[in-house]
Amino acid sequence: MDRGAYGAGKGSIPQERIVQKLDEYMGRRDYEGAERHLLYWLEEARAVSDRRGELMVRNELVGHFRKVGNKERALANVDEALRLVDELGLGATVSAGTTYVNAATACNAFGRDERSLELFKKAAQVYEQNSGTAPHLLGGLYNNMALVCVATGDFERADKLYERALATMAGVENGELEQAITYLNMADAAVARVRAALGVAPDAPPAEAFMADASCEEAVESYLDAALALLDAPSLPHDGYYAFVCEKCAPTFAYYGYFLVDADLRERAKEIYERA
Repeated sequence: MDRGAYGAGKGSIPQERIVQKLDEYMGRRDYEGAERHLLYWLEEARAVSDRRGELMVRNELVGHFRKVGNKERALANVDEALRLVDELGLGATVSAGTTYVNAATACNAFGRDERSLELFKKAAQVYEQNSGTAPHLLGGLYNNMALVCVATGDFERADKLYERALATMAGVENGELEQAITYLNMADAAVARVRAALGVAPDAPPAEAFMADASCEEAVESYLDAALALLDAPSLPHDGYYAFVCEKCAPTFAYYGYFLVDADLRERAKEIYERA
């Protein structure tokens, strides 16, 4: 999220300090502390009528409740964040695009695919028409929008979006992490495409897809290998975000039988968290 996009003014909450403290909580995986922190500053923003500050906190709350799996509170904050975008007249700004992406990602996480796709389209329009959009924002948009396309069976569009995500993140510092996530998403998309063609359940074992289409297994292996090579990039800082990405990627490797990689990534994350 482009956390500096909301602006600040007289009678405003200290957004930069709030984000720094939040990152400390997340670096320790202290989700309860992070939630208390955000809810405190939400009330402070409302008390001083700092609507831009409230928008920032609402966006962080959307992400927080999505991560902890609280559907009701995540979607409630989505509604409030979108209301604030309209109320503040930010619809054509990068901060609005960031809010749309954040809201769309939460909707996708909780099965609201149609609403998610609608919000991603709004974000794409804003980002692509704004010359000030940072490349990493576009990369995140394309990657997450592709997930919804896979969920709705639009595999061709998903392929194009994943390629755009990879190309965009290639020019971003430490973009290897996001590229690794994209490659793992591409592996899942390859299997989902074959499952759809076979008419089997979306949660059927990947072996069924591999047996039906040998090229699918080859594609998945190449995507997994590419993702691991990116995660092993020596230039990457082994910080809290690296640990988060390792934890996020590990289950996908395990799902496809890369159990040693799964264990190694979890150990990397554990070591980083223990140092925090």
